Amino acid sequence: MNKVQNILIVILLFCFVGFSQGQNRGYSFMVKGSVKGKENLEPISGVIVTTSSGGYTVTNGLGEFKIEAIVGDDIRFESNEFISVSHRIASDEDVDVLVEDYTASGKKKSKFSSNSWQLHTEQYLDSAIHYRKINIEKSIDFVTKAISQLGRNGDKTDLAKSYTVLGETYQYYKQYDLAIDSYKNALVSSKNTKAELLLAECYILEKEYASAVVILKTSLNSKNISTEQKAHVYESLGDAYKGLGQSEKSLENYNIGLRYANSKSRLSKQADLNSKIADVYVESDEIAVAEEYYDNSLLLSEQEAPKRAVQEKEKVADFYNRQNEYDKEVDLRKKSLEDLERINESKSEVLKVAKEPSSPDSISTQRIKYKIGNALLSQQKYDEAIPYLEESIVEAGEDDDLIVQKDATRRLSELYEYKGDFSKAYETYRKYVTMVDTLYIRKEQEIARASKLNRDIAVKQNRISGLEKDRELYQSKYDLALTSEQLMKGQRWLIYSLIFGMLLFGLTTYFFYRSNKQQKLANNLLALKSLRSQMNPHFIFNALNSVNNYIAKSDERSANRYLSDFSTLMRAVLENSEEDFISLVKEIELLTLYTKLEHSRFPDKFEYEIKIDANIDVSSYQIPPMLLQPYIENAIWHGLRYKEEKGFLKINIEAHSKNEIQIIIVDNGVGRSKSIALKTNNQKKQKSKGMKNIKKRIDILNDMYKDKLAVDISDYKSDGTGTKVVFTLKKDE
Repeated sequence: MNKVQNILIVILLFCFVGFSQGQNRGYSFMVKGSVKGKENLEPISGVIVTTSSGGYTVTNGLGEFKIEAIVGDDIRFESNEFISVSHRIASDEDVDVLVEDYTASGKKKSKFSSNSWQLHTEQYLDSAIHYRKINIEKSIDFVTKAISQLGRNGDKTDLAKSYTVLGETYQYYKQYDLAIDSYKNALVSSKNTKAELLLAECYILEKEYASAVVILKTSLNSKNISTEQKAHVYESLGDAYKGLGQSEKSLENYNIGLRYANSKSRLSKQADLNSKIADVYVESDEIAVAEEYYDNSLLLSEQEAPKRAVQEKEKVADFYNRQNEYDKEVDLRKKSLEDLERINESKSEVLKVAKEPSSPDSISTQRIKYKIGNALLSQQKYDEAIPYLEESIVEAGEDDDLIVQKDATRRLSELYEYKGDFSKAYETYRKYVTMVDTLYIRKEQEIARASKLNRDIAVKQNRISGLEKDRELYQSKYDLALTSEQLMKGQRWLIYSLIFGMLLFGLTTYFFYRSNKQQKLANNLLALKSLRSQMNPHFIFNALNSVNNYIAKSDERSANRYLSDFSTLMRAVLENSEEDFISLVKEIELLTLYTKLEHSRFPDKFEYEIKIDANIDVSSYQIPPMLLQPYIENAIWHGLRYKEEKGFLKINIEAHSKNEIQIIIVDNGVGRSKSIALKTNNQKKQKSKGMKNIKKRIDILNDMYKDKLAVDISDYKSDGTGTKVVFTLKKDE
């Protein structure tokens, strides 16, 4: 009996301890500590201190820090002056880090040096790091001051650190080309593993995978690379080879990285690598193996911070969604929802999930509920899906998450349509259309802000480039003066100075030209985003009125058929709205569907015909989405609609030359002149926004893709009736 009692007591104690640890994982506390050199206890300032749950700070002038963390967090210390180290948080004890061989690493007396310029430089960099995620302009200004402070006597290690901080700032704001230039400048000043790894990471983000492989293989030859850094290098090599489509090499490097992560008991890195290995197996269609690795990543992430566990659950749930395993997806997302709600109930700021409504990768309760409703809808469990979609819409509205609110409203409209409740479907769809208009306006505002930010960044980058040129100029003049003094020939000094001035002028001109070219490309891309083809609002509301008219006549079959075709067209337009070019096959499908809808509205006004030359390989051509639709709309609304007798609309796709085709749109309507005469005074005052946007898009695309497109508009007949539009499209070479 005593033996049984003892066993029960042990089990109860074990459960109590496990419960206590589980509870402690949800609450944060403040961890204090310091970072110093081991030999002389010299404080090390400017060390970046982060936790796996999202905490961030920098050591002060005394090497001290405070950071919010939870039990189980990995706290990491990073600096250019020593190899990064990590520590697992087990309690609220102080964490004091002693760095070996700190003085021998080549640093000049840190902040306590008698050189005031070095003191100011480190203060500027500390401020730049502090403002990185708050205000990019301030962050860049402080880096600029640091580089300016280094001036002519700057230590190359400090200069490399300055450029590394600048690169990290650009990388945080996804300005990868500028980040790459900064990391290259850092490596020119002083070789260090951290800058190499960051440079490789940016190359991967820019899809320059071959360049990333070269940098990463070079970093493996470094004598000072740590085991943790090797795990990171092999992980990045796996990413690069995956981008190059070399699955076997990708798996090989991921597995090597996993062995290094296992040896250091880095759970977060183990979870990441298991998940990435699973991704490769999914691409190779080895689903069973992929599922095993996803299970491993889930188990490992459960031992990490709650936010990290939610992220992994959502990634695996997305995998189940792609495999149409909706039951598993829904179960996993419900667990994520429970975890996320517990996290958000906590008062700890470090555990709160950031609200990022504009980011498709952010995790929030409304996004998870939308995905659950979407999965249930795919299983035709309409009644179960409705509350999840409705809650998602409400929460997204409260958080101003317009993207989720729009998507959930669209799916709810489709759900009502599937259930045959066309009144609610119509009402919900009208709300969806309103949200699309609001989102479009918001995106235009974001584009304007991004354009201004790019201009400001360009100005600051030019200033930094100027400072670097001044520093290089000073160094070159100094070397030239020494040579002139040795040669004792004043004339040669003048000649060299003139040559150097000419070279400097040439370099300045080149960099100015390159900067303008990059700015022009950025402006073109921003302009294209704001001019994406959108369906005419009049067409949308006229189509909705047609549906309403069918419903009023109790012609539910026609209303359902029209609404189904209209929904298909709108969905396709929205899906293609972010693309510069789509397949001509898709464009023809969209135009056919659009013309069919217009014909159903005006069956007595025209007949139409779409003819494609059988000798043309339509799939080999690319065209901007919905570029032809405004011309067809003009033919119907401004030509055929005013015609008394029944007209015709012909769309022919013909070969023009070996690498060109012509898309010819012909109507026998009243013609352009008569159409203008028939317009009301109010209509004459209004400009055709659609045609104006089309012209801008064609001009920008021709500038970017070397005259790929051409359009010619003329009268169809000599008496001015009818209209003929000839659209010439080149094949990609």
